[in-house]
Amino acid sequence: MLKPLRLGTRGSPLALTQARMVGEALCAAHGWGEDAIEVVPIRTSGDRIQDRALAEVGGKALWTKELDRALNDGEIDFAVHSMKDVETIRPVQIMLAAMLPRADVRDRLIGAPSVAALPQGARIGTSSPRRAAQLRRLRPDVEIVLFRGNVDTRLAKLAAGEAEATLLAAAGLDRLGRRGVGEAIPIETMLPAPAQGAVGIETLAANAEMRAWLAAIDHPATSACVRAERALLARLGADCRSPVAALAIVEADTIRLRAEILSEDGVEQTGGEIVIAIDQPEQAGELAARLLDQAVPALRALFAG
Repeated sequence: MLKPLRLGTRGSPLALTQARMVGEALCAAHGWGEDAIEVVPIRTSGDRIQDRALAEVGGKALWTKELDRALNDGEIDFAVHSMKDVETIRPVQIMLAAMLPRADVRDRLIGAPSVAALPQGARIGTSSPRRAAQLRRLRPDVEIVLFRGNVDTRLAKLAAGEAEATLLAAAGLDRLGRRGVGEAIPIETMLPAPAQGAVGIETLAANAEMRAWLAAIDHPATSACVRAERALLARLGADCRSPVAALAIVEADTIRLRAEILSEDGVEQTGGEIVIAIDQPEQAGELAARLLDQAVPALRALFAG
């Protein structure tokens, strides 16, 4: 390797931390020096637009399109993403080549010790349709207010009194060194977002050398589980407007996948689980089809599957 490999990433503190994790893993796997990886921050549309929900301004592609362009134009050699922010259908020329070991998948509630302990009529800051629907189902009295931005931005809004509580991913807080912030919500109470806690690395499908380097840091169990969760999303026809939760767990040579779909107000909910072969993530589509079949028409209409 004659020059550093260029790793594209968003410029938020969490994204940069995850990029460093990827660089360190690659250097450790291949015996490279720390100067073998150059981190290239790229400002995305999702970072620039903070005052509207994703669904109003282009969906999850706001987090990926600038990085995709940089890959296609040869400005970077590979890119790192929080997998829950990556749209389900990706360009054919870009390949998801590796995933790091998954972190804590749970949400953390900041501002109250539990969902049950939230004050009557509490304002909860979130931009996630999934979190909003789950909260409304658990606590129909709460009011959802839009919180966008990185971890510090959301915590600052909470501190300024714009809401009584907010929800953040435990994985992101942990990676930023904030393990003591908030109270973890059990997955039995709130099933997480598909791919929550997973860091993925993409490169051009035609770049065989980069793909081979990245294969050395792929965590097989995480890859298998996240691919199953994303297959469920694909079969549901879910987008950033669709309240859907899912979690896959490896059990011996199989994967147990739990999932639920909800109406935006949380009143309607359909859930279930399936056990699939670890090497056949597309079988997750069977659970998606079952959920859609069981859903009332108004709930089914939120999905294109």
